Amino acid sequence: MNSSKNQDESTRDVPARASVIICAFTLDRWELLNESLRSVVAQDQAPYEVFLCIDHNPEMFDRCVTEMSNIDDGVSWTLQIVQNRFDTRLGGARTTAAELATGEILVFLDDDAAASPSWLRTLTKHYDDPNIVAVGGAPIARYQSERPRWLPLECNWIFGCAYRGLPEHVGPIDHMIGANMSVRRDVLMSWGGFQSDNHDDMDLSHRAIHAHGTASVIYDPSAIVHHFVPAARLTWTYFWRRCFFVNRGKVSAFRGLDEASNLKAEFRFALRSLGRGVLFEGGALLGGDWYAPVRYGALAAALALGGTGALVGRLQ
Repeated sequence: MNSSKNQDESTRDVPARASVIICAFTLDRWELLNESLRSVVAQDQAPYEVFLCIDHNPEMFDRCVTEMSNIDDGVSWTLQIVQNRFDTRLGGARTTAAELATGEILVFLDDDAAASPSWLRTLTKHYDDPNIVAVGGAPIARYQSERPRWLPLECNWIFGCAYRGLPEHVGPIDHMIGANMSVRRDVLMSWGGFQSDNHDDMDLSHRAIHAHGTASVIYDPSAIVHHFVPAARLTWTYFWRRCFFVNRGKVSAFRGLDEASNLKAEFRFALRSLGRGVLFEGGALLGGDWYAPVRYGALAAALALGGTGALVGRLQ
């Protein structure tokens, strides 16, 4: 399975060699992981290689080696199954695969996300422009159960999914979403890979923008993956905890970014969310949706919880 597969440079389907990286840590997502890998097999432009990095789960690593040995049969790329060599979690797993990858472009897909057939082609075409160093796509939420009517669309970030307020067309973005993002390998490795474990997407986005400018990191909403959202995440408890603890954790992540830290992006997101919420939920209320003020209240609560979490993080 891990033996080299020769591929003629002239016959590659992608404009640059793209290494797809999927990280996994639990057998509870086994079916979702298989769906994710099948979606990579079904791409209308083939990757150069695919890495599956198992995050500190020897049982899962053994099962993957045993049961996924033939998934790369009949395709031009090789699946390499490796283990996280760092003591950290997701950031370390992604860096492990990034160090081994030989493609010019690294493309990250979550183990509970299935890519649309044109996903890889849509992301990688932007790298024809040498000024572009990172490209993010849209992880569209795929809910296990009905979405609560009180939950504002601006808060879909708590699931790692596309939220209201992202660009509707291709354009610069302050913060890619980790479930669906890509970067030039030499750019990521110029600072030694991912430097944050729980906020690796923010770390990557801010460092790339700091080093290469605001126009170097872009978002393409047509590069779609379908990101699974379990019913357990559609609760008020999950909502408030994510808003509080994610922002508490960002404090140390920002400290690690040093000069690359971009607090202005966080403030812009908060202010724009409130303004956009007034517009959309006000229109929904006029249209007879009585949950509109509840959603706006939840949005305000999310921002308050985030601010409180950041304050607690600073005090700690």
